[in-house]
Amino acid sequence: MKQDPLFKDQLIEITQRVIAAKQNALQSANTVLLDLYWQIGEYISRKIADAEWTEDSIKKLALHLAQTQPSLRSFTFENLFRMRQFYDTYKEHKKVAILIKLLPWAHNLIILNQSKSAEEREFYLRMALQEGWSSRELERQAKSNLFERVVLLPRKVVPMMLYNHPGIMAPLSDAYILEFLGIPTQRAKTNIRRTLINKLKSFFIDLCSDFCFIGLEFPLQISEWDFTLDLLFFHRGLNALVAIDLKLGEFETSHLGQLSFYLEILDNTIKKIHEQPSIGLLVCTNQKNNFIKYTFNKSFTPEHIATCKALLPSRAILQVKLQEFYEENNILEIEEEKALA
Repeated sequence: MKQDPLFKDQLIEITQRVIAAKQNALQSANTVLLDLYWQIGEYISRKIADAEWTEDSIKKLALHLAQTQPSLRSFTFENLFRMRQFYDTYKEHKKVAILIKLLPWAHNLIILNQSKSAEEREFYLRMALQEGWSSRELERQAKSNLFERVVLLPRKVVPMMLYNHPGIMAPLSDAYILEFLGIPTQRAKTNIRRTLINKLKSFFIDLCSDFCFIGLEFPLQISEWDFTLDLLFFHRGLNALVAIDLKLGEFETSHLGQLSFYLEILDNTIKKIHEQPSIGLLVCTNQKNNFIKYTFNKSFTPEHIATCKALLPSRAILQVKLQEFYEENNILEIEEEKALA
């Protein structure tokens, strides 16, 4: 049956409105949450400034919130301390007050931890918004000293002039493309990563009802440091958290060490007393090679590991799914065309 073109356009229009409303709802929720963090940070900051509170007071507040709001994980002592830092850092910089509320909390924490000046913080705020960086990509760019390299371009641009006129950000991006990492390639890589993570998420959810999805880009905290885990599930049959870490590129031995570190954080901060130690899955992939490996706690016996492997998807199945992903998205062809361009 032939569909009326006008009706098809109307369907598309409604769909676009639904998507826009969903995005607006997410942004509104994020703004409300950041407002709350700001208010809590301001309250703590003033109490400490007036010598009414000490560090112990913040710890008691964290304990009280944990007891009265057990479903919320965001109000740990470390995070409450960061809320105070968040307020103290930006209270005199009203120009970026709007920007900080447009980014998720994880992004703001990365910028706070990685930046050494107000100028650098504003740079990463604007770049993260413009490029749509995930928290992991933002952290990678900050650790690669993107700010220093852009500011030290041969054709210097006064940074604050650049920030006051966002419309001229495109020439900066072009210069960065030509002289440094190449944003189009990185943007394509970021899109591949996001698509592949979502593909893995759907695969595990559809595979077995025992896999319960917990979070994507799940935040991990230890002391003053923040980390992000690509995917986190709970497996009912194994009574254990299953953490998935995705790397685009060749396998490096440091990847296993990083995943083991994440599992340790999970076991110390997220795992319930009655649950088994967390299980990790490392996936290193590109269009030519895939490295897939499960990691288990040292306390696991060979029999326990065998049981886990029997209930988890095999590496062979995951290899097939990764190959299907690359074929479906024509990634090999796309990257070959870029190499020839």
